[in-house]
Amino acid sequence: MDSNHDSQRSIAPSRRGKPTNHALPQLEGRIVASYGRRYLVELPDSTTLDCVTRARRGSLACGDRVRVAGRGPGQGVIEATATRTTLLYRSDRARQKLVAANVTQIVVVVAPVPAFYEDLLNRCLAAAEHGGMAALIALNKMDLPQAPQALDALAHYCQLGYRLVTLSAKRDLAPLVAHLKGQTSVLVGQSGMGKSTIINRLLPEAAVRVAEISTALDSGRHTTTHARLYHLDSASHVIDSPGIQEFGLHHLDVAELAHAFVEFRPWLGHCRFRDCKHVSEPGCAIAAASDRGEISEARLTSYRKLALENAGGSIRDSR
Repeated sequence: MDSNHDSQRSIAPSRRGKPTNHALPQLEGRIVASYGRRYLVELPDSTTLDCVTRARRGSLACGDRVRVAGRGPGQGVIEATATRTTLLYRSDRARQKLVAANVTQIVVVVAPVPAFYEDLLNRCLAAAEHGGMAALIALNKMDLPQAPQALDALAHYCQLGYRLVTLSAKRDLAPLVAHLKGQTSVLVGQSGMGKSTIINRLLPEAAVRVAEISTALDSGRHTTTHARLYHLDSASHVIDSPGIQEFGLHHLDVAELAHAFVEFRPWLGHCRFRDCKHVSEPGCAIAAASDRGEISEARLTSYRKLALENAGGSIRDSR
């Protein structure tokens, strides 16, 4: 299933409800915050409107370019949405959750404490690959004693061609800032990784609330409750997103999913069977590469878990 096609279908203006009043002046803007059924739209003069939409709930994302009609002081209605260049979203069997639109890169923020989930990292990277967005892994909290172990765990991703930047957000953001210049970036990751701390240091006026880490649960408490776009300069923007504990990719079929794992690509099309799912089939070139140590067993396990989730656990070898 093509994600760009899907995104456009999901944002088509609804024809139900109150008719559009075409006498109202319409303005172009960008969604800089999304929360529930309401959206904060920034206009070219930097003023903002608190807007609702005629489309169904969840069909718009932070970063979307929209056309709005004013309906009172500081308020408006979103009438149309421009074609997206990219869309980051996650999905399960029941629904999809839009994260950010029109971004150029995904910054996956990880940290030694709380421990990051490598499976979640793999899912975010796969989403970036499928969505046509660059990916950057940012290892935060390098001042902690557990940092060297976390850095070792990420070495394999550098071998795959992914960029990795290390920093301690509370001390020095310079290593990360260099990668944000000229980009529209979205910060993603588990709660407690330090995304809000990064935003606070980048833009102190943002006053993003930062919660303490729950060491007993080895997880962060959710501090960001909705996506929000901030401007670093006229050409550099960053979207902070709520912390995530899971990232479903149910909108990808098996072929798309396998292609989203970059190290699989040299072996795709070389399996014994054309419809190989790379789960348990005989003669699988991906499995053979893993046996030879050319594909990480952990990455193959992540792929297979996703493939089974997307197939509802129904993938079996019938040969």
